[in-house]
Amino acid sequence: MNVKLNNRDPVYLQIVRYFKEKIAIGEFEPGDEIPSRRELAGRMKINPNTAQRAYKEMEEQGLIYTEKNLPSKITTDKKTLGMVREELLVEAVDTFVTSVRAINVPVDELLDLVKSKYTDDKEA
Repeated sequence: MNVKLNNRDPVYLQIVRYFKEKIAIGEFEPGDEIPSRRELAGRMKINPNTAQRAYKEMEEQGLIYTEKNLPSKITTDKKTLGMVREELLVEAVDTFVTSVRAINVPVDELLDLVKSKYTDDKEA
């Protein structure tokens, strides 16, 4: 688990985002077991309470589930899994639009540039 933590956002939310990103790209499959809270805390060198808070948040969002004393697993709910990818995409677009809107770039020019950059970067 290679999570690059920043100083801006709460650590537990960064962990939740990490799991969402791994789910969105298919690295974590539905039903996959995830590390225990204690194991995650040890791997990431964070307080076990922080790991617990991240898991609690992911359970509340329906990303993971835990049955009795068994290891936690990634949800198998297709609707929830689909929403993860959409949420990350909308967040990225919102951030991008906010930053670009400030320099008044015409939409057509912006779309052409995005298409070009997206295609060029994929081919590189």
